[in-house]
Amino acid sequence: MQMRKTNIGDEISALGYGAMRLPTNNGRINKDEAKKQIYYAIDHGVNLIDTAFPYHNGSSELFLGEILQGEYRDKVKICTKMPSWFIKKTADMENYLETQLDKLQTDHIDYYLLHSLGENNFFELKELGVLKFLESAKKEGKIRNIGFSFHDNKEGFKKIVDAYNWDVCLIQYNFLDETNQAGTEGLKYAASKGLTVFVMEPLKGGILAGNVPEKAMEIWNKSKIKRTSAEWALRWVLNHPEVACVISGMGKIEEVKENIKVANETLPGSIPKEEIKLYHEVKEVYNELMKVDCTGCGYCTPCPIGVNIPLCFELYNQKYIFNDKQVSFIYAMYLGGSTSKPGYAGLCNGCGKCVKACPQKLDVPSLLNDVSNDMEGQGFKYKVKVMGVLGKFIMLTIPAWNNKISKIFRKRNDI
Repeated sequence: MQMRKTNIGDEISALGYGAMRLPTNNGRINKDEAKKQIYYAIDHGVNLIDTAFPYHNGSSELFLGEILQGEYRDKVKICTKMPSWFIKKTADMENYLETQLDKLQTDHIDYYLLHSLGENNFFELKELGVLKFLESAKKEGKIRNIGFSFHDNKEGFKKIVDAYNWDVCLIQYNFLDETNQAGTEGLKYAASKGLTVFVMEPLKGGILAGNVPEKAMEIWNKSKIKRTSAEWALRWVLNHPEVACVISGMGKIEEVKENIKVANETLPGSIPKEEIKLYHEVKEVYNELMKVDCTGCGYCTPCPIGVNIPLCFELYNQKYIFNDKQVSFIYAMYLGGSTSKPGYAGLCNGCGKCVKACPQKLDVPSLLNDVSNDMEGQGFKYKVKVMGVLGKFIMLTIPAWNNKISKIFRKRNDI
């Protein structure tokens, strides 16, 4: 595995394992499969595992605590995050850290980050004394490095970087997000200030993996070397010398193997100029086609009304990115309530809970209204009843449809 030297002296694998989207069965972590994949990754050089308090409804840290014992704990560095939105006083900081140490079954956390910081909540936490608390925990050996994860604008990012002598930061970055959130400017700024930079969402929640829009595939095919869409996306992030580690959520062993291969082969500055040009052309295609800039992280769930927000946005995007006319059928069948509880966009009452939770800062109710207008329309409830009957028949008789629908739900099984 390619190792990259951090600004704090650690050697970190270029690829890290993200434990937010572990393989699941019926909404719960598939422990046997997840253990197999994580051990395979560690055995092949991956030495950073990233998790957080809310991942998999709080069970991600527990699961990692079970499997990262003995030699496997010695081989890896654990990165997890304090749930900043729950912190109201110093006692909360102490309780969460102790709870996380207990769940992870370890006496120290290698990288402890303030989760999903923005300019406003950072300075609120600072007033509560969170930095003094983290420094104290570091002196006691409970944490080794202090950092933050970020989902705000680059101006706020720079203010947070300048406000403290951080060890590490974790930012969203991929070739569609060069100017979003911290972006390229923030990446270079953090590195110039001596921070070690980890990157999340290199595939933008899976949008840059799997199927590729026809126009984008025509562009990729200009390259003499043929690659999968996931490989193209990972290579782009790994090409940046400021990036110490790319954290990828991997739900299948094939994805683990592919990502390890890419991380081994892609050195900083190794992509030629002619290929960089292809990325810019493909980016224009996605920006033209994509309706909602959602990564499917699931922070907006559960919705109080029951709207399946990530799936609404995914199907809406899929309809336009891939010109997929069958998506309307799937939307009506699965979100209309014919085969499960209703979760369609039109149920939204505009309460705004999702807006506060969204790390992408999306106006979720307004976008759900767009989805409703496009995907539902008049007679939607009647259509749902018809689709429900047809859907059951199709699922029983047409394997291709069954496979298509199963792929969508495997992608979203952690939400």
